[in-house]
Amino acid sequence: MRRCGVPASLWQNPWRLLLAINAAVLVGVFLHKIQLPPYVPYIHLLVDYHFGFIKRALIGAIVALFAAKVPVWLVFALGGVTWLATLGLYARLFQKTFGFTAKTLPLFVFTAGSPFFLKNFMHTLGHFDIYGCALAIVLLLMPAGSLLFVATATLFSIMLVLIHHIHLLMYVPTIITIVVIRHYLACGCNRTNNTFGVAAFAIVSALFFAAQFLGTMPIPEADFVAYLKSRMADPSRTDLLQFSYIWYQPLTKEVADTWGRLPHNILGVPVFALLIWLHTPLWRYLASLIDALAKDMHRRLVLAAVIGVSLAYLVMFAMVFDYSRWISNWAVCMFLILHAVKMLPAARETPPIPAEDRKTNTFGLILTLIPRVGIIRPF
Repeated sequence: MRRCGVPASLWQNPWRLLLAINAAVLVGVFLHKIQLPPYVPYIHLLVDYHFGFIKRALIGAIVALFAAKVPVWLVFALGGVTWLATLGLYARLFQKTFGFTAKTLPLFVFTAGSPFFLKNFMHTLGHFDIYGCALAIVLLLMPAGSLLFVATATLFSIMLVLIHHIHLLMYVPTIITIVVIRHYLACGCNRTNNTFGVAAFAIVSALFFAAQFLGTMPIPEADFVAYLKSRMADPSRTDLLQFSYIWYQPLTKEVADTWGRLPHNILGVPVFALLIWLHTPLWRYLASLIDALAKDMHRRLVLAAVIGVSLAYLVMFAMVFDYSRWISNWAVCMFLILHAVKMLPAARETPPIPAEDRKTNTFGLILTLIPRVGIIRPF
């Protein structure tokens, strides 16, 4: 039996088709993105440590080692390479954790094809969010049996805080969760392990406070903008420097701006709730994985981690108003925690997301057709 020329088997099990549609949507998002002015991503490539230690300067400092003048196209080139690397890393992680079979395709569509994940990272191409995701995936892929794993996680966290200090709330909690699940639960807690972990957390936290409260640009903004122009390949594009004030803005001003925009931005919450609800098959699968864990302590720790990561994002919502980005990255963190939970010993096998359930197929199709979530407000 065929519907509109499409075999009935494809309607019953459409997941390969949904993957192809996701690929087409991604191309469309990319073509749209490269036509937009990269206001915030571009200025981050210009800022370095020329005037001493400041916040949000690591990426620009690395770029400065290789390029005296920064062209606008570098935003898309660097962002595109990072996006492709993240795609490759996640595909490898999914293969390692679940494998690519007909039974696991729905799970891959609900994660990799989610508008929260790779499609939104394409829309935010050049922003710093994706670095946290990529480094967290590396930690899920690498061996975790020694303190070298903890040291690597600490180095990654330091790098993320230097890229942007908000990573302490955005991806560092998920990195801590991965370290606890993959190293501490597997290798056990002893004095050396615990001391190393506490010291690592203290170092990353101290760096965050230094970046937040001591990382303000120490020169007048006019001099700062003049320096940025000297690094631009096309100094006439002064429109790309309109966000230079963020290196001078104190936390109190950011919070005040966020709360001032709250009445308008809060209107997007029902949309976020709907998008989260459309992932119901995925959340049920995650809940089943947690319930199937062999040890009660593991279940309690994973639940505490999910709550802790969620609370960190709640704090971000109160501080900075890029709500669409925050909710998208929260979902990505849940996807990564799902992979970490799968690596823990289980008392029983968890059934995969059903591949031929009509409601699940409908949710998968809707999520596939949504091109991205956005930066501040939905879509």
